[in-house]
Amino acid sequence: MDAIILTHIIGWGLGIVLFFAALVLYNEKKSKQATIPHMILRLDYLVILYTGFVLLWRYFDASGSSFTVQAIIKGIAGLIVVVCMEMILVKMKKEKSAKAWWIIFFIALVLTLLLGFGILPMGFLPA
Repeated sequence: MDAIILTHIIGWGLGIVLFFAALVLYNEKKSKQATIPHMILRLDYLVILYTGFVLLWRYFDASGSSFTVQAIIKGIAGLIVVVCMEMILVKMKKEKSAKAWWIIFFIALVLTLLLGFGILPMGFLPA
């Protein structure tokens, strides 16, 4: 497995863990303690976005790739997941409802995972 792919997957794994850690702390009204995983998560977004852009660029660079459209859709869905994670945490911090963001988050996450691991050729699952 390529280092960029591995870094992207590790970045997402770390991002999900940090997201839920901050979410639990915000739910327990521990806003100061939640700031630490939230800020680390924001740094992790940079890793996720950079490696995601590099992977997307590889699909553009591959001559005759029939997966370019799927890669673009996965990139947009991944970007939506990142935005939703941030908006959910900001809404939780302000103690406002984030129901719509949760719905968008789950739809975009499922789409991203299906495309990333199942359909696109750099994924794990057999096509």
